[in-house]
Amino acid sequence: MRYVVGYTPTECGADAVALASAMARAQGAHLDLVYVADRRTPGGSASEQRVLAAEREGLALVPEGLEADFHVRQADSLAAGLIDAAQEYRAGLIVVGAASNGLFKRHSLGSVANALLHAATVPVALAPRGYRRTEAIRRLTLAVGQRVGAEAAIDVAIESAERRGVPLRLVSLVELDVEGESGENVNAAHIHANTVLTAAAHRLPEGHQVTVEVAHGRTIEEAIEGLEWDDDEVMIVGSSRLAEKYKLFIGSTANKVLRALPVPMVVIPRDYQRVDSFPEV
Repeated sequence: MRYVVGYTPTECGADAVALASAMARAQGAHLDLVYVADRRTPGGSASEQRVLAAEREGLALVPEGLEADFHVRQADSLAAGLIDAAQEYRAGLIVVGAASNGLFKRHSLGSVANALLHAATVPVALAPRGYRRTEAIRRLTLAVGQRVGAEAAIDVAIESAERRGVPLRLVSLVELDVEGESGENVNAAHIHANTVLTAAAHRLPEGHQVTVEVAHGRTIEEAIEGLEWDDDEVMIVGSSRLAEKYKLFIGSTANKVLRALPVPMVVIPRDYQRVDSFPEV
């Protein structure tokens, strides 16, 4: 199991290493810290001294007990370098931090994360700004939506909860200001969420904790803020139906969720299928 971590010697890079470490603990995953140099810059954008300093600082952030390597890659963009690294290392996850201009404990998509969320072929984990928790993840929350679909995200969440031995929470978010009867929207969300709950309960071992919540508000952001969030959980969402097969494309609802979400988010490519050599989230 390998996780590619987008690393730069910045607060953003430290956030990414912390999240990757927290997610790797229960999986025994190997971390590949990837420092991307811009090949369009003559001689590359990273001097040997800068690279050595980044390697020293990055590996020092990895908690004891986890295996990690540091890599330097040249690419036309940071996102392209990380995607290429994930393919070469047969990694099952790309982890990046938030932009430095975001609010503390909130997500702010920089150019790298935004590019990954529209092109990556493996799941992408996003750390909120200031994320430094390295203890193992203790709960997974899955956004199930109001309609059928996002089977890849559902499969990943169920398999990951079982593999990690952690509770799974299913959440359906309802925006009451959208057109249509609010009551009908809430009812549809309850029906779909409980359908997913029943399926998940049958696939998980007997006694495995799986719960469902329907959160609603005038906006998606308000619905997110009305939920209880633990510091030791991550939220899993699927890609938009507009995504190409086996690729990521973050939809409008997930973008709204990001603006209010205080915990890490993992986005799953459309129709993503894990193979034995790829770890689930």
